[in-house]
Amino acid sequence: MSLVNPADSIERQNEKLMQIATSLMRRVEQKNDEAGAAYAQFERAALLEVQVRERTCDLERTLDLLQESNARLETASLETREARATLTEAIETISEGFALFDPEDRLILFNSRFCRGLSDVVDGLRPGLTFAQYVGLISTSRHLSLPDTLTPRNWADKRTRRHRDERVVFNVSLTRDRWLQVSEHRTAQGGTVILQTDVTNIIRLERQEREKMRDAQAQILQATLDHLDQGVCIFDRDQRLVGWNKRMDYLLDLPPQQAAMGHGFSGLLKRLNDQLRFSDPFDADMLETWVSNTQSRPPIAFEVVRETGQTFSVFAQEMPDRGFVISFTDVTAERAAGRALAEMNEMLEQRVEARTQALNVALAEAERANASKSRFVAAASHDLLQPLSAAKLFMSSLTGQLPDAATRDVVHKAESALSSVERIIEALLDISRLDARRPTFDVQPVRLSAILDPLADELTPVAQAKGVSLRVVPCGLSVRSDPGYLRRIVQNLVSNAIRYTDSGRVVVGVRRRAGVARLEVWDTGRGVAKADQKAIFQEFKRLDTSQPENSLGLGLAIVERACKSLGHPLELSSEPGRGSVFSVELPVRKAGMSTVESPPDAPLKGLVEKGQIVFLVENDDSLARAMTLMIEGWGAQVIHAASGEEGLALLSDIDLRPDALMLDHQLGDGMTGIELLRRIRLRYGHVPARLISADRSAELRAAARDAGAVLLGKPVDEAALVSFLNEAARVSAD
Repeated sequence: MSLVNPADSIERQNEKLMQIATSLMRRVEQKNDEAGAAYAQFERAALLEVQVRERTCDLERTLDLLQESNARLETASLETREARATLTEAIETISEGFALFDPEDRLILFNSRFCRGLSDVVDGLRPGLTFAQYVGLISTSRHLSLPDTLTPRNWADKRTRRHRDERVVFNVSLTRDRWLQVSEHRTAQGGTVILQTDVTNIIRLERQEREKMRDAQAQILQATLDHLDQGVCIFDRDQRLVGWNKRMDYLLDLPPQQAAMGHGFSGLLKRLNDQLRFSDPFDADMLETWVSNTQSRPPIAFEVVRETGQTFSVFAQEMPDRGFVISFTDVTAERAAGRALAEMNEMLEQRVEARTQALNVALAEAERANASKSRFVAAASHDLLQPLSAAKLFMSSLTGQLPDAATRDVVHKAESALSSVERIIEALLDISRLDARRPTFDVQPVRLSAILDPLADELTPVAQAKGVSLRVVPCGLSVRSDPGYLRRIVQNLVSNAIRYTDSGRVVVGVRRRAGVARLEVWDTGRGVAKADQKAIFQEFKRLDTSQPENSLGLGLAIVERACKSLGHPLELSSEPGRGSVFSVELPVRKAGMSTVESPPDAPLKGLVEKGQIVFLVENDDSLARAMTLMIEGWGAQVIHAASGEEGLALLSDIDLRPDALMLDHQLGDGMTGIELLRRIRLRYGHVPARLISADRSAELRAAARDAGAVLLGKPVDEAALVSFLNEAARVSAD
C-alpha cells in the first residue's frame, strides 16, 4: 500500500511526504519511552526518510517519463489530426461516393459524394451508423426506383443478404432514369469499403448501342426472313404479331404490315380462316388451343388448303421467350406430284396385278406342262422298261442254255448293253421326279455301311477293269436321308470319279463334324476348271467328249438336284490335272431312332426249289413269257394271268394256293396289283408277294409296304427274284 496517491502531482506527493516526516519526528521527540525504543523509532524514521527520498527520485523520473509521453502523445495526436484531414481531403477528391464501415459494421467516415443521388438519405448519415440502418435509409428513399414486384422491405432483405458475399457489385436504378453501381470491398481488418459510381451515362450509351444493334439485327433478321422460301409470322409472348416476311404477302391475303403489327393472334387467325381450309384431323380450334397453352408447346405441323387451290405445309414452334413462330410452305407442286405418283403407282399396281395374273396362268400352264412331261416320261419309261425287262430275262434264260462260250459271251454283252439302256432310263426317271414341283422322299435313319459296302462290291470290278484303285473307308455312322436317293447320289459320285480318272485311285470316306457326316469322294483324275465347276451339274453336259461314253451326262445333275431337294449341302473342290473332291453333308442320326440296316447280300444265280408254284399276273405278254421261261428254267412252276379278274377266276377254277405271288401294279383293267393282292389274301391268307412296277416312287413303295409286299422295280433284277423265291419257299416250308 503506498503512502501517497500516485495520481497526485509530484509537488503534492512531496508535500505529503514532508508532512509525514514532520509528524513522525514530532512523535519521536514527544515520546518518553525507554532510550532503546526512542532510538529504534529514530532509526525507523531515518529509514523512512531514505525511502521517501528514493520514492521521490522515482517519482521525479516517472514525472519526466510522463512529460515525455505527453509530448509524444501530443505529437501523435497532431499527426492523427493531420492524417485524418489528409484522408478526408483524399476521399473528397474521389469522383465516386465513398464510405468506410468498421468490422462491427458501423460507419466510420464517408465523403460528400456518398448517397448524393439520394438527397433524402444524406441527412441521416453519421459516424456510428450501423450497416442495417444505412440499408434501411436507402430502401425507403423516394429516389430509389424499384420494380412493381419488389417492395422496399424485400429490397432491403436482398441487399443485406448480398452484404454477406465476399465481393458485391450491382446496379441500383434511381428515379429520372439514373443508375448507381454499388460495390463492396473487404479491408484487411474486416471492415467494409462501399463505392457508389454514377453509371447513368454508361447505361444510357449501352442502351443506345443495344438499340442500334437491335435495329441492325432486326434489319438483318427481316432481310433473312424476306429471302426465305417459306412465309413466316412471328408472335411475342402476349400473342401479338411482331413481324412477317414478304413471302407471307405473296402466299396469303393479309392487311398491310404496319396496320397488322401488334394485332392478336386470334384476329389474324379469324382473317386467315376465311381463306384457308384445314386438313383433317387438325382444325383451327386445335391451333388456337395450342397457342393459348400456358405450358410448354411442342412443335406442331399440319396442312391447309387455300381457296385458290394452293396447299400449304404449316409448322409452328415455340421460342425461348414464350413467343412462337408459324411458317407456311407452298407444297402445291409436291402434293400434285404425289397425287400423280399415287395414280401412277395405282396404275402400275393394276398392271403388275394383271401381269402377275398372266404370269400365274403361264406358271400354271408351265406346271401342267411339266407335270404332263413327268407323266409322259414316267409312262414312256414304263413302256420302255416293259420290253427291256423282257429282253433281259430272255437273255438271262439263254445264258445257261448255250453250250458255246463265244455265244454266251455275245449274250453277256447284249445283257450289258441292255443294262446300260436301263441305267439311262432310270436316270431319266430320276430327273423327271426331281423336276417335279414337290418331289417326295422317304427320309429315315440310314446306316452308311448299308450304302457304301454294296457299292464297293459293285464298283470295285469296274475300277479294276480301268486300272484304278477304289478304296471305301468303313463307316459305322447312321444319317437321316432317303435310302434310295442317297444310294444313287453316292453311286453317281463314285462312278463319275472312276469314269474321269485315267490312273491313280478313288477314295470314299466320311468325316464327322458337329453333328454332320461329311461324305467325301476323292479322285486323282482330270480335275475340273473353276469356270466349268457349275456347268458339270447341268443335264446332258459332258466336258470331255473325246472318248465315247455310255452316259447322257445326267449323273451329276441327279446328284445336284437330289442333294438340293434333300437339304444335303454339296461342294466341289477341284483343280485341272490334280483331281477333284466331291463332298455331301448329311445330318447324323439322333440317338433312339431305328436304322435301315444293310440288305442281305443278294444270292448268286441258282436254282430255286423245284415244284414251287409261282402265280404271275402280268399284262405284258413278252415280259410274262420271259419271266415264265426264266423261273421255270430254275425248276419252279408258273401260272400266268393277263389281268386281275382273270387271275382271280383262274385261282378259283384250279382251287390252288400258290407259294409266291408276282403281281404287276398296272394291270390295265382298272384293278391295281395292291388291290389284287388284298383280294387274294382274303381268300388264301398270307402269301409271300412282290409287286412289279416301273414306278419306283416313294409313294408306291410305301403303299406296297403297307399292303405287306415289297416293290420290285422293272426291269426285274434276277438276283432279287431268286432271293424272293427262296424266301417264299422257306415260308411255305414253315
